[in-house]
Amino acid sequence: MGKRVYILVAEGFECVETLAPIDVMHRAGVEVIRVAVGGSLAVMSSHNIMTLQCDVLIEECNFAGGDALILPGGNPGYINLRNSELVLRVVRDYYADGRLVAAICGAPTVLATADVAKGCRVTCHASVVAEMTGYNVVGGRVVENGNLITAAGAGVSIDFALAIASRLVDSETMLRVQQGMMVI
Repeated sequence: MGKRVYILVAEGFECVETLAPIDVMHRAGVEVIRVAVGGSLAVMSSHNIMTLQCDVLIEECNFAGGDALILPGGNPGYINLRNSELVLRVVRDYYADGRLVAAICGAPTVLATADVAKGCRVTCHASVVAEMTGYNVVGGRVVENGNLITAAGAGVSIDFALAIASRLVDSETMLRVQQGMMVI
């Protein structure tokens, strides 16, 4: 049975932080469900660069059977994520179940709002470090701590996506993906 990830997409999402994981998961043969947070399947990115057509509204999504949850950043995307009680609920559920939760840029603040993974080593965008009270903010590009993956921001989106994929697929598949993308 194949792997499945859910990526939560809210108004103001960062394009590269959203599209890099979608692209890498596709290359690795991982099913990606794009979940719209905010009432419309068509979600506008930060800076009004693009509209992403999602697969399902969060209110209608059944997250059962998912292997990972991805939270992209972007401003105000990460704020819109953490302001959604449905997002907070699914983050709590995935983390408590030991399933992979991955957050990049400002999205680690969603973890703080959901009150999960306290004490864990994380990284995030410099602009939100002060909001990560109770976490061990170690900096760096991508930080893995148990079933949690965090990343600093847009510039490490491919590294972030590869870290997620490496937890979901075998080493042969990862090698094929990395060679195809010319990252090794």
